Amino acid sequence: MARPDDKEEEAVVPGHPPATGHFPVPGGSPAGKMSAEPQNGPRAGCLALNGVPRDSPAPVSGALGRPQTQLTAEEETQVRLLTAVPGEEPPGAEGSPAPLTALSTRRFVVLLIFSLYSLVNAFQWIQYSIISNVFEGFYGVSSVHIDWLSMVYMLAYVPLIFPATWLLDTRGLRLTALLGSGLNCLGAWVKCGSVQQHLFWVTMLGQCLCSVAQVFILGLPSHIASVWFGPKEVSTACATAVLGNQLGTAVGFLLPPVLVPNIQNNTDLLAYHISVMFYGTSPVATLLFILTVIAFKEKPQYPPSPAQAAIQDSSPKEYSYKESIRNLFKNISFVLLLITYGIMTGAFYSVSTLLNQMILTYYKGEEVNAGRIGLTLVVAGMVGSILCGLWLDYTKTYKQTTLIVYILSFIGMVIFTFTLDLGYIIIVFVTGGVLGFFMTGYLPLGFEFAVEITYPESEGTSSGLLNAAAQIFGILFTLAQGKLMSDYGPRAGNIFLCVWMFVGIVLTALIKSKLRRHNINIGIPNGDIKAVPVDSPTDRESKTVMMSKQSESAI
Repeated sequence: MARPDDKEEEAVVPGHPPATGHFPVPGGSPAGKMSAEPQNGPRAGCLALNGVPRDSPAPVSGALGRPQTQLTAEEETQVRLLTAVPGEEPPGAEGSPAPLTALSTRRFVVLLIFSLYSLVNAFQWIQYSIISNVFEGFYGVSSVHIDWLSMVYMLAYVPLIFPATWLLDTRGLRLTALLGSGLNCLGAWVKCGSVQQHLFWVTMLGQCLCSVAQVFILGLPSHIASVWFGPKEVSTACATAVLGNQLGTAVGFLLPPVLVPNIQNNTDLLAYHISVMFYGTSPVATLLFILTVIAFKEKPQYPPSPAQAAIQDSSPKEYSYKESIRNLFKNISFVLLLITYGIMTGAFYSVSTLLNQMILTYYKGEEVNAGRIGLTLVVAGMVGSILCGLWLDYTKTYKQTTLIVYILSFIGMVIFTFTLDLGYIIIVFVTGGVLGFFMTGYLPLGFEFAVEITYPESEGTSSGLLNAAAQIFGILFTLAQGKLMSDYGPRAGNIFLCVWMFVGIVLTALIKSKLRRHNINIGIPNGDIKAVPVDSPTDRESKTVMMSKQSESAI
């Protein structure tokens, strides 16, 4: 069976073939078009590309009225993936069904708006922790109170994730996006009323609203990528959506130390600087909420991939949220991924929350550099996320990539732990960047791997559960690491995280990689058959997929 041409992006693909399993063959197909020609012998059923049957020098000719050629189910899926010109009907499409799949240019607008309001939400998460000593002095509270301004994000997520994912699955993407952006905007404005020393509870209220907004944000990257983007760009789109949240964390590390200097001897001036930070955030959050209202759509007119088309063609009555949850927890590979993702991301949350305290333990008065180190950690992770997304779209080697990144994150954490106290802050910049490249770069890998091994379950539900695990581990790790730091120093707390990350490596190695979504996209209906990476070097060597119920597929 011929494999789809690599140039399938930005393509509108022909509609569903008839229920009989036949695909109409237009006569006199010009070069560059596709047709199917009945053949005798072992070649029967092969697809013809560029108007010429495979292994035949003779051109294809005929009329529209010729008999239709029987195709297998796998070949029908491949036919729907073949290239056609965007915005045009394929040859002989007069009176044929509407196009099955298409890529909408609006997908980039949706992705940009989501990434930006996710950025603002992440900024508000970390803006207190990176200058925790300043807010401790201003509000007259302990470091634990300031830590909870970060941990409330994690705490709110756990009980709210199930109603949030239910809302996404039953009421749709647009309403979920509006809630996330709207609550984020509201929380930003509430904080503007907390710039007085006795109003710590008001700033906590505003942070609680932002933490609820996060519940409607963190689970959306893989859902937006699947609903709006094609098979060869879905992982990159997911990584880009996660990138917005990471960039917000980076800005949260960078700006607060600059906007709010440590001038606790002048309370009025300090209050002014805090208000500048709060009032600078609120208008941006408001603008993004307005843009979400205007431009955010539920889904494109046509599904972007055969996998999405199959989901959208199914009857809504067949969907059960409770059954979906049960199916996910029956999937042993997903449960293992749930734990390993929670460990890795929880460790990242803990390091981010306590970074200021770690740095100031060994480098007194370096609040600004602590923020810059956090910035380095996250920016390096942003680069890692994009590279991982591109690599997954190119190879589809989800488990291998996830395991390698996990191992390198562990190595980075060990190096960071044992070089933190050497007295050279430039070394901390380097080790923090290495740690961030792999640890933060892991985040979109977990989302996309989960979607692959749980298809056709909802992307929002699987991502939401991953994030819930991350929040639980994040709270536990932050509390445990904070206690170890206060009693024994930063090294003890970091060793604690290293041990858990090693456990995560072992569990990741046990995950079975069954790429169900990818199999559907390349025309393999049997989810037990191992998928061959799209556009891999091996794939270019041969264009034929051999299928067998007793053995794995081979190219």
